[in-house]
Amino acid sequence: MRNANLPWHASRGGGKEREEFHPLQTHTKQFADRREDAAEDQYQSDPNLIAPPFPRPVLHNPMMLCPCRGKLKLLVVSLSFIILFTWVYLLVGNSENGRSLFLSACLVESTEARLLERDVLASRVREVEEENRQIRLQLSQSQGLAAQPAEGNYGNQQWVASADTGPEDVENTAEERANHSECSRSPTAEKCELIHVACVCAGHNASRDVVTLVKSILFHRRNPLHFHFITDTVANQILSTLFQSWMVPSVQVSFYDADELKSEVSWIPNKHYSGIYGLMKLTLTKALPSNLSKVIVLDTDITFATDIAELWAIFRKFTEKQVIGLVENQSDWYLGNLWKNHKPWPALGRGFNTGVILLYLEKLRRIGWEQMWRLTAERELMSMLSTSLADQDIFNAFIKQNPVLVHQLPCFWNVQLSDHTRSEQCYTEVSDLKVIHWNSPKKLRVKNKHVEFFRNLYLTFLEYDGNLLRRELFGCPNQASSESTVLQQALEELDEDDQCYDFRRERIMLHRVHLYFLQYEYTPTDDGTDVTLVAQLSMDRLQMLEAICKHWEGPISLALYMSDAEAQQFLRYAQASEVLKNRKNVGYHIVYKEGQFYPVNLVRNVALRNVNTPYVFLTDVDFLPMYGLYDYLRKSIVQLDMANTKKALVVPAFETLRYRLSFPKSRAELLSMLDMGTLYTFRYHVWTKGHAPTNYAKWRTATTPYKVEWESDFEPYVVVRRDCPEYDQRFVGFGWNKVSHIMELDAQEYDLIVLPNAFMIHMPHAPSFDISKFRSSPSYRYCLTTLKDEFHQDLSRKYGSAALKYLTAQRNI
Repeated sequence: MRNANLPWHASRGGGKEREEFHPLQTHTKQFADRREDAAEDQYQSDPNLIAPPFPRPVLHNPMMLCPCRGKLKLLVVSLSFIILFTWVYLLVGNSENGRSLFLSACLVESTEARLLERDVLASRVREVEEENRQIRLQLSQSQGLAAQPAEGNYGNQQWVASADTGPEDVENTAEERANHSECSRSPTAEKCELIHVACVCAGHNASRDVVTLVKSILFHRRNPLHFHFITDTVANQILSTLFQSWMVPSVQVSFYDADELKSEVSWIPNKHYSGIYGLMKLTLTKALPSNLSKVIVLDTDITFATDIAELWAIFRKFTEKQVIGLVENQSDWYLGNLWKNHKPWPALGRGFNTGVILLYLEKLRRIGWEQMWRLTAERELMSMLSTSLADQDIFNAFIKQNPVLVHQLPCFWNVQLSDHTRSEQCYTEVSDLKVIHWNSPKKLRVKNKHVEFFRNLYLTFLEYDGNLLRRELFGCPNQASSESTVLQQALEELDEDDQCYDFRRERIMLHRVHLYFLQYEYTPTDDGTDVTLVAQLSMDRLQMLEAICKHWEGPISLALYMSDAEAQQFLRYAQASEVLKNRKNVGYHIVYKEGQFYPVNLVRNVALRNVNTPYVFLTDVDFLPMYGLYDYLRKSIVQLDMANTKKALVVPAFETLRYRLSFPKSRAELLSMLDMGTLYTFRYHVWTKGHAPTNYAKWRTATTPYKVEWESDFEPYVVVRRDCPEYDQRFVGFGWNKVSHIMELDAQEYDLIVLPNAFMIHMPHAPSFDISKFRSSPSYRYCLTTLKDEFHQDLSRKYGSAALKYLTAQRNI
């Protein structure tokens, strides 16, 4: 190979002289040519080389040249040397990006000259490497500013240098630390390292928000998690039931009573809409276990768009003095220029938002955090009188006095969608987002030019099937809970070849349950006669709720069998209904869908277990009770001394085939409609046996309650004490689910008493999917018969000889 830029002919003579070289010189020349070609090949194939590694030697042949030509030759060589040296010097000095395009001419072959040239090249290489490093640094600066404009545009300029830097960065220059990029050196959590997350949660609405937060965390996580919840009584009941029934592997949950912590912060006047619970994060060093070293603290209105382990790993970047990790506030609140006479609490620049906090609990306890924040709050309250943003005001006042203790997190760890937000400067691409924070009372209605995208991200987790999050962590040991161990053993004992395997599996399946999905308020009565209407429903019976609330003014416990997405549809329906919004004594309990059967008795039991009154009216949601039935039942409970006797009060059931019905206002009006054919006794033309023992003929003229005897397949709707037996959960879908319950009431020697002035009417609807399966599937009917026989056997073992009549009655059918 040859480089056209090199005047090789000036030092080699013409072609004729080359032919007359001495053999030794010819051999030397050939070796030099081969070494030159190899060096140039290497240079062309490796553009990172500053120049070819070897200088081309200059060959002389004084025996073949005459004196004059020798002088001419010497002159040409001298001129060429001067020109070439000047050209290379200029080229090296002006080479782009510090890279020379050619080697300076070296015509001396002595060992000293080659060593000197090698030293010059080494020095030049070092210079070029330093120039390239500076260029890369400038590029990273411009990229960092483009990706994170908030770092440069927000108020805390002095904090940029410390954001995401830690002890491992000490070898970097100050300039590199100031422009540190997450991409270049991103810490990671250890595999299977336990991550601790804390939340303050109180009430029904916050509990619902926590579920969405937890879903977003579980969706991305690859590490075991331990959730710490500071809760009131309501949230404790809701979340403890939810996690116990959810049974997510590698997830631990601990609860701490907020009532025990209220005295720590109740002395602080607070105007924030979250009330006293907005101050609870100040008490975490006291509330959480003393051996817990660090924790991620989150508001309930947070949605994760990445693995929480990335956030946990930032703890490793804390310096020795840093104890709190926070994202800068993305509004002008703490600058005090939002409106006239706006006077915020003191803060460093724009201040910090406390929706996402990294708390180094061990260090905080060591520096006396509890005393420090108290002194700060007391000092500032002398002039501020109250907090506007709850704990956030106190955190910022504390940081203003102790700035060395804070570690600023990149803004994408808390993209704040509040009023007057500047969050749009925090991200340029979807991939930039890590945590979305709906920190406004308006929540999803907040103004933001990308709010539709954020809302869709939130709705994705809101309606995501939580059952899909029950996956095991790959490669991490899981310490199974006692409930999951018992469940697993029960599943292993089932015979998968059994024709009724799916039915038997349904009986032991644990469904996810969210109690009190909406606000619930109940005040117990003084006389101890209160009664709750208990029913279950699915999405296709939702239209019955408003009518039932109009007919029954007492408390109601409803269990709804729905998917996650259907539960959100129900929520929107309930919030848009004036009737339902005004009823606070209705408890809505979501049982999430799983499996192929409708677990009707399990759903009924959820509604029954969560009753607050001493008595229950067990009915179905497609029945409308007569007007005034609630008061009538309370009077009957007293008259029949149900507190001291075992009675089941039967409410006679009727039905109409008309979707529009002028509902009877009295028994006399109902009897008239029966005579006219507008109403019928319930299922008289389909399943007469179900309600025949009620004795409708006697009911027409009865003026006092009367007792009836149990008969096979009797399934009335009854009023009983709350401590009655639960429904048998082996019966799913259609068939025998209420029959088995009445049979067990009779086995426990409950008296069946028909009320003469009570009635309820079944409203028409399309047949359920389960009754269609029962009618069309011989296998379904066979398994139902098998389950009946097993129920009779279990009843006999439980109640002895008194239960033999049920087996005899079954055989006589």
